[in-house]
Amino acid sequence: MARKQYTADEIRTIVKQENVQFLRLMFTDINGIIKNVEVPISQLEKVLNNKITMDGSSIDGFVRIEESDMLLFPDLSTWMIFPWGSEHGKVARIICSVHMTDGTPFAGDPRNNLVRVVEKMQAAGFSSFNIGPEPEFFLFKMDENGRPTTTLNDKGSYFDLAPLDLGENCRRDIVLELEKMGFEVEASHHEVAPGQHEVDFKYANALEAADNIQTFKLVVKTIARKHGLYATFMPKPLHGINGSGMHMNMSLFRGQENAFYDAKGDGQLSDTALHFLAGLLDHARALTAINNPIVNSYKRLVPGFEAPVYIAWSGKNRSPLIRVPSGRGVSTRLEMRSVDPSANPYLSIAAMLTAGLDGIAEKLQPEEAVDRNIYRMAPAERLANHIQDLPSTLHNALKYLENDEVVQGALGDHLYHSFLDSKNVEWAAYRQQVSEWEREQYLELY
Repeated sequence: MARKQYTADEIRTIVKQENVQFLRLMFTDINGIIKNVEVPISQLEKVLNNKITMDGSSIDGFVRIEESDMLLFPDLSTWMIFPWGSEHGKVARIICSVHMTDGTPFAGDPRNNLVRVVEKMQAAGFSSFNIGPEPEFFLFKMDENGRPTTTLNDKGSYFDLAPLDLGENCRRDIVLELEKMGFEVEASHHEVAPGQHEVDFKYANALEAADNIQTFKLVVKTIARKHGLYATFMPKPLHGINGSGMHMNMSLFRGQENAFYDAKGDGQLSDTALHFLAGLLDHARALTAINNPIVNSYKRLVPGFEAPVYIAWSGKNRSPLIRVPSGRGVSTRLEMRSVDPSANPYLSIAAMLTAGLDGIAEKLQPEEAVDRNIYRMAPAERLANHIQDLPSTLHNALKYLENDEVVQGALGDHLYHSFLDSKNVEWAAYRQQVSEWEREQYLELY
């Protein structure tokens, strides 16, 4: 979606013409959760002059209570009126960056951090890092109290049509709302698992793509509720079926030229593409902590359910971590298949970009492509082909992150330590829980 660069005067005019009554000032916490401060339109001038304050101590990963006052700086290019409105008038949103009271960008804001990493990319001679996400989600029925159940709303499968795909009308309305908001939706379909859906929208540069993912999640959840359904981006909500991924298609540009393409290169991939690919592979285990950031993420990363579990790449099959789709020229790209939709897109994109740039700076070379189904290889065969496993738990992924200074640098000191502390607390809480599976297996046996 091409973003219009609005001026303050243009926004003032639109507010009057469209009868906008409320503004939602959106930002994202360290866990990727959308936060917002809603103000009446009477506060528009304060918004436009960066005068809206917020309590940073109440947001995960931000600051201590004695440093709590922070400012929201709106990015006017993200101005958007929600098409569904409200009974009290139209509601618009602006995505904001979080700043300290002296006006300096707050280092613990994931969006500010992505801007920092993009600036480093530009200093290295590249103009744009384009991301095409493929987010998946489940639709569940809700109970009489409006709470989500674990009852799916259909029994469909990959690309199924009605009547099996009972979520079709909801998915269609999601697409229509997205298009009203300026998204260019390229495809939408039922996914492999019952109740699972995917909507793909056009690529954008790193910052816009992260903003788009957050907006997309908000739209999906809002429209699902209008259909009496609950949309979840939890990676693995049900046992025994596929989990939800968010494959990330990525390409690096110099001006208008795709830096990953070389008509004379091996597979028409440039040295830049191969170095970038090698950087992703080299840092794959630490990246997993960012791309798969919750305990439940690792219930998806298991053999047999199409999610990658091995560190390898290929242009011909979908079992490795990274696939090189067939498009060439301006469409040349790498597809990271491990990312799931619980990931904070600002952190995930920053981390992958940094890993790839490290591969370029160090002129790393990837192992040979693996064009066979890795799931069917014996362990000895995988070892002979230098294929390593991704971390199997959040705990293991965090250990790799603690030993990878490059990926740590992608987050910056504040975000890295806040992220690590938050995730260690999450893992500790999980370890202390006794599950129903454990009781079923051990209570009577022992």
